[in-house]
Amino acid sequence: MAETEKPNLKEQVALLPLSPGVYQFVDRSGTIIYVGKAKSLRKRVSSYFVQSKEHSAKVRALVKQIAEIRHIVVGSETDALLLENSLIKSLQPRYNILLKDDKTYPWIVVRKEHFPRVQSTRILTRDGSQYFGPYGSVMMQHSVLDFIREVVPLRTCKLNLAPDLIAKGKYTVCLQYHLGNCKGPCVGLQSGEEYAQLVDMVVSVLKGDLRPVRQYLEAEMERAAAGLKFELAQRYKQRIDALDNYAGKSVIVSAKIVDVDVFSLLPDDDVAYCNFVRIRHGSIVGVSTVKLSTGIGGDERDMLTLAIQHIVEHIAGGELAREVIVPFLPSTTLLFDGVTFTVPKRGEKLELLEFSQKSARIYRAEQLKNLEIKNPERYTERLMDAVQKALCLDKQPRHIECFDNSNLQGAHPVASCVVFRDGKPSRKEYRHFNIKTVVGADDYASMREVVYRRYSRLQEEGAELPDLIIADGGKGQMGVIHEVLEYLGLDIPIAGLAKNDRHRTSELLYGFPPLLVGVRPTSPLFHFLSHIQEEVHRFAISFHRQKRSKAFIHSELEQIEGVGGKTIQTLLQHFRTVEKVRAANIEELSALVGAAKAKKIRAFFEK
Repeated sequence: MAETEKPNLKEQVALLPLSPGVYQFVDRSGTIIYVGKAKSLRKRVSSYFVQSKEHSAKVRALVKQIAEIRHIVVGSETDALLLENSLIKSLQPRYNILLKDDKTYPWIVVRKEHFPRVQSTRILTRDGSQYFGPYGSVMMQHSVLDFIREVVPLRTCKLNLAPDLIAKGKYTVCLQYHLGNCKGPCVGLQSGEEYAQLVDMVVSVLKGDLRPVRQYLEAEMERAAAGLKFELAQRYKQRIDALDNYAGKSVIVSAKIVDVDVFSLLPDDDVAYCNFVRIRHGSIVGVSTVKLSTGIGGDERDMLTLAIQHIVEHIAGGELAREVIVPFLPSTTLLFDGVTFTVPKRGEKLELLEFSQKSARIYRAEQLKNLEIKNPERYTERLMDAVQKALCLDKQPRHIECFDNSNLQGAHPVASCVVFRDGKPSRKEYRHFNIKTVVGADDYASMREVVYRRYSRLQEEGAELPDLIIADGGKGQMGVIHEVLEYLGLDIPIAGLAKNDRHRTSELLYGFPPLLVGVRPTSPLFHFLSHIQEEVHRFAISFHRQKRSKAFIHSELEQIEGVGGKTIQTLLQHFRTVEKVRAANIEELSALVGAAKAKKIRAFFEK
């Protein structure tokens, strides 16, 4: 049921993304022999396979044993560091420097005690305290702690501040009180309620809500600067910088989630991708994705059940954690004794599920890229079949044309047509159009002119007509194209790509009257249509910029009395730009256009 075919090492490296993540080298027996982190997976892994004198004997021996490359994409270099640490400890790969000590990642803990302290720790104790992190860098953790201690006056002493002990007057204030770093709760100078408000402020910072502290720091910085206390203002500026650099908690490691398994399912036509993430002792110790056939049925709950069964049997060692996080409940839970299925709505469990879903999407994209590299005909066939099914076309649209207009407040209106054949741009067939019959910014009239010129000419020449026309716009643009095709007596399917407020492709329209076609934003079909739209937009904009630039150049040179079009063309062919014409001396100009015109040009630029 799962796809097991592996591409060779060169292809595996080519398929790696440029994103940060963790890579694993696997030998012929299926054993992971090395785990590493990377800012860019493809660049880092490819460096192992480049002949270099800098490679040690150990690296050369490692490379000879690699039979497969696995990888996990994460959101940042910090997450890559944390995940690498977890995997090395759990897998103990032969070629890694093994991490055998009891230390783990640095955390910040808000102790559960009277007048809680905020401290650094590497040990997570289930005592009700709040843990924040982990931090990939001790320096970053210390900077956050230093920042908190500078801004919020909390105690750092080890005293037991139980109310009865304070009431007995057992303690006296220390140096930190006199320095202003503590308000003296040990002697009753600060109430528990006031102290709790400060702790809440610290917790909000550690959870990522930085607005109250930022407002406070910015106000203090401005007050110090207004009072000409620039050193103090600089200290506040440094604290704001520390706040900006503060990294929120990572989904790679959790203080609250101990042992869980996570499954996500990504259906895609006749296949589905199921991702599996294993969490042990709060850390990710395994990530895997399998490709499954969905020919048995289309129900996603049944697919999830079959996928979990398959992964438990072949990947998870025949057992599941007591809690399993899923996007929706499987069709039956009776097959999994003693397992509680959770569908999270918020919090860290939802973040873990989103991480799993992202991993599944990345795996699918890599599979499609691998298919495109190894079997481009099959990839094209699948893509064209997806377009045909989505738009209910009579045949695959092997020849697609898309139109777009461009103008700047009605000035220099132009239009462009891009041509795609077998799912790929056919750039030699791209066409630019200068709008001839429309004055001002009238996109519909411009589209009407361009479509008529394009297809009336193809009719006259007896040239091949497209299988599908796409308008870069909604119903209005589609209506104009339909009107022109009817006038010409042509029957060509029409689709439209509408954008949202962020200028991104948001919906696909088809037919007349246009109907909305449901396409998943993560599907290859959606990416293909978005690519067409981006290409026609890029082509139209570049032509429009070129036309504006030429118009500006000619308009400036045309202001020179006695200099005509041929002279301007001669000047630009020789000097290329107006700036170089401006800098040319009288001798250079005379040799090119004659002494009389050279004097007029120099006089114009010397005004």
